[in-house]
Amino acid sequence: MAEEKTYPMTEEGKVKLEKELEDLRINQRPEIINRIKIARSYGDLSENSEYESAKNEQSLLENRIKTVEHMLQYAEIIDSDKIDETEVSVGKIVTFKELPDEEPESYTIVGAAEADPMVGKISNDSPIAKGLIGHHVDEEVAINIPAGTMTVKILKVENA
Repeated sequence: MAEEKTYPMTEEGKVKLEKELEDLRINQRPEIINRIKIARSYGDLSENSEYESAKNEQSLLENRIKTVEHMLQYAEIIDSDKIDETEVSVGKIVTFKELPDEEPESYTIVGAAEADPMVGKISNDSPIAKGLIGHHVDEEVAINIPAGTMTVKILKVENA
């Protein structure tokens, strides 16, 4: 039997997913069930757009619940304190600059479930993170990105 894919994440990311799952089950699921009941009361379901809409939302919600449950079941909590301080990995903040002379950029590398580029958290599955993971401070790394190859120098690695 094939091994299940694990989902690397920080403890913070796991807690965030647990809260999302709780909200989906306790708040959103009953709300959609109630909307389905109300829509059923309108009569003929064959032309009931409210009913169709609520059923579609229910399907999306149940799929999200299953996805989050699966991610939590196979979560691999990364303790960045136990990883070499100079090595780029999940749970680390990495500062690098694109060569030859771009401005430094900093990102926190997190599991896919935690990724939020708007606040500087990039997925370990992203091209930049994949290119950086396993490398160390002062290394120059060629990273394959959709636009081509970028060469960066790792300036700093620290725990998130």
